[in-house]
Amino acid sequence: MTASLPESTEVVVVGAGQSGLAASAHLTRQGIPHLVLEKADVADRWRHGRWDSLVANGPAWHDRFPDMEIPGVGPDEFATKDQMADYFAVFARRIDSPVRTGVEVRSVTRRDGAPGFLVKTDRGTIAAGSVIAATGPFQVPVAPGIIGEDLVPHQIHSADYRNPEQLPEGGVLVVGAGSSGAQIAEELRANGRRVHLSVGPHDRPPRSYRGRDFVWWLGVLGKWDATAPDSEHVTIAVSGARGGHTVEFRELADAGITLVGRTEPAADGRLRFAGDLERNIAAGDANLLGLLAEADAYCAANGLDLPEEPGAHLLGPMPACVTDPVRTLDPRAAGITSIIWATGYRQDFSWLQVDAFDETGRPAHERGVSTEPGIYFLGLPWLSRRGSSFIWGTWHDAMHVVDHIETRRRYARYSPDLPASPPRSKPAPRLLEEIAR
Repeated sequence: MTASLPESTEVVVVGAGQSGLAASAHLTRQGIPHLVLEKADVADRWRHGRWDSLVANGPAWHDRFPDMEIPGVGPDEFATKDQMADYFAVFARRIDSPVRTGVEVRSVTRRDGAPGFLVKTDRGTIAAGSVIAATGPFQVPVAPGIIGEDLVPHQIHSADYRNPEQLPEGGVLVVGAGSSGAQIAEELRANGRRVHLSVGPHDRPPRSYRGRDFVWWLGVLGKWDATAPDSEHVTIAVSGARGGHTVEFRELADAGITLVGRTEPAADGRLRFAGDLERNIAAGDANLLGLLAEADAYCAANGLDLPEEPGAHLLGPMPACVTDPVRTLDPRAAGITSIIWATGYRQDFSWLQVDAFDETGRPAHERGVSTEPGIYFLGLPWLSRRGSSFIWGTWHDAMHVVDHIETRRRYARYSPDLPASPPRSKPAPRLLEEIAR
């Protein structure tokens, strides 16, 4: 995977994570010459960019490519981060993906006086007819910088968190109550730490209901195919840890975690929290109950004999820390010595120096096909639908993107002196058969 780079190829794929490997699989099946360039190693963020105890957020029957199961993991189990990294490494070898690791792409520019692009790397320049940006959604960690280190000296992003032992002794404020923040807070509390968890707006689906995982319910209810919402998408709190469980903030409070509202800028030597905690918890509850109601209606309408769970609809009282929330806090008096910012990521396409972005700087595309001919995107949230940033979702997006690349190649090869070959709007039957298996 560290062989020298050629001077040119038909397609350069930037990134050897799940999106880049999905693209490589479809390019290979279409017979399109390509290279996959990865600055680190295959699936490096799974192996080195996550905390030690992380597991996949979906069961193994769901969170995988359609044509390869996860070795050693049962269909209803949740693979560890290292099992996922191994899975992608094995997949890359299985499809004989032309991955070049240890190659950092520094810029992509359009060629002057010739079709295609110049891909400049730290190991040379490659001419390519098309470029697929498959660097994914988790590129640059985002922390708001609203609490000075003079107030709480040790502050890290969840991207840099590995285990409780790396933190100095004392209490921890975890900011962000999506899947990452909730799981990290649980782990810290189980380790004996005093934990404050800052809870913002979130969706809170059930891990399972009536014997089916929530990913199954999203599938049969058609929610994976939903297009991007008009409003800002809120984080999802659900966990694959401990065999998979619903994130219930009441239970976290019962376990000794102090829930607080959205974190605001510190002032006068004190941490400050918004008065939105009860509203955020209630909105998450409404999201959970709404999905349960939809699931019940689906069972009734379709005659599904799945065991009823009336207890799932019953919610306990709001904990005292929610009804009488902490609004300000002296971190020294509270013994808080660390902050973990589980506040998400932003994209960074500064290396992609082409006209492929809108006025806000976001990729301008339709289902991954950029407004700049020959440039494509994969792995972005809501690229074509809700499922796009998931492993199976990026697989199907990659199929669409590669089919578009093949159509452009057919147009480019056309000559009046050669027999015409009509553009193909659907994948080859052989590919469909392989995906269906």
